[in-house]
Formats: sequence, C-alpha cells, structure tokens
Amino acid sequence: MTEPDTTNPVLVCVAWPYANGPRHIGHVAGFGVPSDVFARFQRMQGRDVLMISGTDEHGTPLLVQADKEGVPVTEMADRYSRQIVEDLAGLCLSYDLFTRTTTRNHYAVVQELFRGLYDNGYMIRQTTLGAISPSTGRTLPDRYIEGECPICHADGARGDQCDDCGNQLDPADLINPVSKINGETPKFVETEHFLLDLPALAEALKSWLETRTDWRPNVLKFSLNLLEDLRPRAMTRDIDWGIPIPVEGWQDNGAKKLYVWFDAVVGYLSASIEWAHRSGDPEAWRKFWQDPDTPGYYFMGKDNITFHSQIWPGELLGYAGKGAHGGQKHRYGELNLPTEVVSSEFLTMSGSKFSSSKGVVIYVKDFLRDFGPDALRYFISVAGPETTDTDFTWDEFVRRINNELANGWGNLVNRTVSMAYKNYGAVPTPGELEDSDRRLLDLAKASLDEVAGFLAAAKFKNGINAAMRVVGEANAYIAEQEPWKLAKDDAQRDRLATVLWTALQVVSDCNVMLTPYLPKMAQAVHETLGRDGVWAAMPEVREVTDDSPEEPVGVGLPEAHRSYAIITGDYTQQQAVWERVEVRPGTELAKPKPLVTKLDLELAETGPEWAPVH
Repeated sequence: MTEPDTTNPVLVCVAWPYANGPRHIGHVAGFGVPSDVFARFQRMQGRDVLMISGTDEHGTPLLVQADKEGVPVTEMADRYSRQIVEDLAGLCLSYDLFTRTTTRNHYAVVQELFRGLYDNGYMIRQTTLGAISPSTGRTLPDRYIEGECPICHADGARGDQCDDCGNQLDPADLINPVSKINGETPKFVETEHFLLDLPALAEALKSWLETRTDWRPNVLKFSLNLLEDLRPRAMTRDIDWGIPIPVEGWQDNGAKKLYVWFDAVVGYLSASIEWAHRSGDPEAWRKFWQDPDTPGYYFMGKDNITFHSQIWPGELLGYAGKGAHGGQKHRYGELNLPTEVVSSEFLTMSGSKFSSSKGVVIYVKDFLRDFGPDALRYFISVAGPETTDTDFTWDEFVRRINNELANGWGNLVNRTVSMAYKNYGAVPTPGELEDSDRRLLDLAKASLDEVAGFLAAAKFKNGINAAMRVVGEANAYIAEQEPWKLAKDDAQRDRLATVLWTALQVVSDCNVMLTPYLPKMAQAVHETLGRDGVWAAMPEVREVTDDSPEEPVGVGLPEAHRSYAIITGDYTQQQAVWERVEVRPGTELAKPKPLVTKLDLELAETGPEWAPVH
C-alpha cells in the first residue's frame, strides 16, 4: 500500500439538508455519517480538512411546508435550521462550518457565480413552459411533478429526470403529469427564464468525467449516461422566495428568483468563504478551491448525483470560461472540480423510502435522545446503504448493537481493562512475547493499514468490518489465554502481565481504527486506558451574527447583523492520530464503566413508542 499523502489539504463537501422539517435517519445515512467518518480519518492522518455544509432554505418545498404550518417561511426556516444544527452536532458531525443559505454572504457568492456564467455566455434567455398549480397559482418545481416517463414509460418519473432510465426530462414531457403536493394536474404556461447552456459544456464535462475512473461504479455510469441527452436547464424560477437574479431588469423582480439547485451547490463555495471570514483570514478558502492538488469529496444520497456530477461541474467550467463559448475568468478565478462524488443509496424502512410526508420516518433527535450518537453511527457504518438500498429494522438494529457493539467491542474493552485494574491497578509490564501474542499484535498493526486503505477509498463498510474482525480475534485470544485462570497461579504472574498488556495494546489499536466511526465512544476508551486530554474533538454549536462584508443585490435580501446558529469546532488540538499508540506500563487505570448499554430485546419486536413496528 502506498504511503498516504498528508501534505495537502482536503475539502469535504456535504449535501445541504432542506430546512423544511427535522432530519430523519435516512438523511444522515446518506450525507452525514459517511462524510464525518471520512473527515475524521483524514484529520487523523494529519491532513488539513475543511468540512462544510448548511441548511438549504430556498425553493418550493419550504413554501409548501410553511403554508401547512401557517407561518412565514423565514420563521419556519429559522426554527428548523436550528433544530438541524442541534441534531447534527448531537450526532458528533465535525463540521468546520455548518451554516445556512439565507446569509448575505451566500446571496453575494451565488450572484457572483451567476454573473460570471452570464458574462461568459452560458446563461441563455429562453421562453419555456412552466408548471403552475391551478389551485394556488404557485410555480411547481420539476421535482414536485411526477408522471410516466416518455422515454422508458416507467411510472413515477420526476419532472427533472427519470431514475429508471437516467434521462433528463422537462415536466411538460411527462405523460399524465400530476403534482406531488396535492395530486392535481399542473397547468403549463409560457414564461421567460435563464437556462444553463449544458450542451455548450458537454464536451468539457465529458472530458472531465472520463478522468474519474475511481468513482463508485453506479455514480460514474449514471453520470456518463446523463451526457447522452443534455439540454439547456432552467436556472431561474417564477417564485418569490429565493436569491434575486443579478441582471439589470431582473434583480428587482420579486416574482423571479434563482433556482434553488443553482444556489444550493454554490453553497459549498460560499460556506468556505464564510468559514475563511470567520477564521480571521478571508483568503484561507483559496487553498481548498484553487490549488489543483487539493482534492474535493462530495457526499450525498443518490437522488442528488445529477446536481454534483453535471450541474455544479458545469457551473464551475462555465464560470472559468472552459466550455464551447470560451470566456473570461472572474473574481474567484478557476475553481477545482469535484475529485469524487461519494453517493450513497437509500436507507429504507420496511421497503419504503424514508419520508416525513408519508409518515415513514425516524427522526434523528428521537434516536439520539434514546440511544445516543454511537449506536446510530455504528449501524449506518456497518449496515448502511453504501452501495445498495438497505432496509432499517429495529430487529437488525438491536442485533447489531447487542451482538457486535456490546458483546464484541464493549466486552473486549471492559474485561481487558477490568482484569488489568483488578490484578495490577495499572498497565502491566509484559514479559517475553509468545507467538500467539505476536500474531495478534501483528494483525492489529497490519489492520491499521488495511482500514486506512478502505477509508481513503470511501469504503466505510469494509473499513469497520476489518476493524471489528480484529476485535473478534482479540476476544478469541482472551478466551484462549484464559487470564482469569492465570491470575490464580502466582507462578503465571509474568504470563498474565504479558497477556493483559497484549490485549490492552490491541484495544488501543482498535480504538484508533474505530475513532472515525465512534468518536464519542473513542474518547471514553481513551480515558479508560488511563490517558488524559481530548482524543476525539467534538463539534460545538455557536451563535454568530451575519456580519459578512459582501453586498448582494436585488429585493428581499437577508437582513445584516441577524444572529443564527452554526456548527463549528477546533479539531486541531485533538490527540487522535492514525498510528499505533503504545500502551505504557505503569499507566494507572480506573475501574471501567460499561462502554455500551445493551438494548432490551423487546425493542426488536415492538420498536420504541415514537416509531413502533407495525
């Protein structure tokens, strides 16, 4: 295995959750936990990581939910943004900045990207057919219209694409289109919009995609298929909630705004710029975006692939003047294209995609309250939808936590430290190692490299399985060596010390490997081994003021100096490193507390009150 490159920074871009409700575990299985495992691993290897995201607060989905709740959309977005911040921080997701799209900085950065594309000729004006709700008169976004695909005739094709055949669609193309909001047939009316000229960017996109040979096969195949039917795509909407269009004659039109998916992907850049501003070095974002040696990894669910492998790269290419129309570089210069789009499949529940609107839902906040972050992080990592759709069941959750996390890892830590504490009060000094000791120590050392290879390749399930195999071998080693019998024989005192020292070293090694997956538990193990200080740093929720020096244009701008909650953290002082940390003989140990609470077996049959098994 090649030595990891720890000299370059790494950018971790995480999908922006809609602020139209609390997040459920299906969301964090796709974007949340995998991205944090990756970012924590990269930091442990010494990389300078910037992990950014925020709440996505524009578009029709928020207006629809605000109407249901009978509150102004701004009030609802504020409330859910704060709830999501608390949930994701509670899940120990180590964002350098988790912000929101209703900041003045975000508006200004989005408008700069749009102006650059417009000036370079990649935003074209066209009269198109827009879908309107007959009952409300409100624009229906493409994703809120479903019908029969005109190409493969699959049912349930969306107005922007068919997931069955992968083709890009327009809502007016659908056979028997209906609104997902209320089931009515939309009315199509002529309206003028700006469209991203994707055909003019097709060759540049194709040349770039063909270099992405190490992507997950499902992501690359889907992305290349999109190139076969590229059409200009509307980047503005007939809607009164969103970012003003920064073009003379349009910016003061309160009824037309930028498309939410134009603005959301620009959030990766705007959040980086906001982070730099808040760090005290306004230019700090550039090393993550302009240095061609800095990789950028994008984490999301599979329904967002098209925006990250086509729309966002198209925007970046056009902004840099790299399509068929040529063009100039603008204020932010040439920006890096994604290194990898790390897309997960869907976590389902009883075969149905998690959906708050359909009542198929387990909210993160409820899960954290009853089970804490590590149980959810473990389940997603070991049994989540990394490459295939995966069904969540309470039965499987209980089995995984009790049999693997409690009986495997928790039991290994508890009995190893308990025996060392009872017999020595400290880490014992080993005698001469036997072959069985060396075999286990060598396996643990080799597994550090094996797991690192999996994590670097975003193969999180393989990584945690490899780590847990070492846990299993360590438990088998203890069963074979029977230290409880050695403790009864004074003549075996030296051998007992060797066995327990070996087991403690392997516990330390396994804790390194499991730290990206289970950071809160890893901190507890660090302390159980008699060590001080912060091993795995945690995120914090902080209240900040919208004090951006950027000046957006148009009507309906966010107020300056408004306060809001962000997730941030200082991860530079943590001790966690990706290498063997030697256990030192003589280190005092305390009597360990149980690491994992086993779940009541009845939970497997009934589920909790807030998400019962039907």
